[in-house]
Amino acid sequence: MTKNALVTGITGQDGAYLAKWLLEKGYAVHGVMARRGSDSLWRLRELGVADDVRYIDGDLLDVTSLIRAMEISRADEVYNLGAMSFVGTSWTQPILTAQVTGVGAVNVLEAVRIVNNKARFYQASTSEMFGLIQAAKQDESTPFYPRSPYGVAKLMAHWATVNYRESFGLHASSGILFNHESPLRGPEFVTRKVTLAVARIKNGLQKELRLGNIDAKRDWGFAGDYVQAMWSMLQQKAADDYVIATGTTTTVRNMCEIAFAHVGLKYEDYVVIDPEFFRPAEVDVLLGNPAKALDQLGWAPTTSLSELIGMMVDADMRRLEHRPA
Repeated sequence: MTKNALVTGITGQDGAYLAKWLLEKGYAVHGVMARRGSDSLWRLRELGVADDVRYIDGDLLDVTSLIRAMEISRADEVYNLGAMSFVGTSWTQPILTAQVTGVGAVNVLEAVRIVNNKARFYQASTSEMFGLIQAAKQDESTPFYPRSPYGVAKLMAHWATVNYRESFGLHASSGILFNHESPLRGPEFVTRKVTLAVARIKNGLQKELRLGNIDAKRDWGFAGDYVQAMWSMLQQKAADDYVIATGTTTTVRNMCEIAFAHVGLKYEDYVVIDPEFFRPAEVDVLLGNPAKALDQLGWAPTTSLSELIGMMVDADMRRLEHRPA
């Protein structure tokens, strides 16, 4: 029998890759669409699956619409990927971030509990919950110390997922995903900001790239690999929480070096440090330990950082061929 999946955040990077993965596995994929004027199907179109997803009007802030989405989709699996997901903006919109990212997750959990408490639920948690790290390498037992309104809101959603699992018996799992990127990443995120700038500089459309703390370290992987871990969590007999990461950390500086070198340039000639891009409370290092995911899910990343950044630069170069402005 065909399984039904309901995905919030269907138009985002992870939503698009997850939709493609689920469709390839024969799922009927339903996507919750918030009508706020900023939604776009370009990512789904780029992956060639936009016409295969069934869209349902709904909003994380409106639990009645989520209940209706559960009823329409008859969801066997629910993936809550929707959020106000840009860390930098969370300082200027902390209340909206708390509502959409934190309370929104509770709304989805409530809809699942009310309509079909046998449906399996996935919560998109984040390494930003670790923030001011309490261990050199972060795993499922590492204490949380979020350093942004986004991290705080995600922590609420994470613990709500645990609470619904323990209080109501929901098969509710969280993936504590470390930074994961792709050609579908929004240009406000540092990796895509860099790869787009590299393409524009190579084509003579931009002269410099302004960044903040380029010595911050992140554990970067490929979003296409990471959505497979999400799906694997919901195939397990028991729900649980998993760190999904590469186990390798790299500075923003080194990531820039890889990106510029991919087109034969030196990052030192173009990168300018701008204090405007420093965060009020910086997360200096994130490094995940994905041992549990490997052991219990059989999951491991397959894409190196060099391959990932090269893929992103190549995609931005191709886009500029069609839209050079």
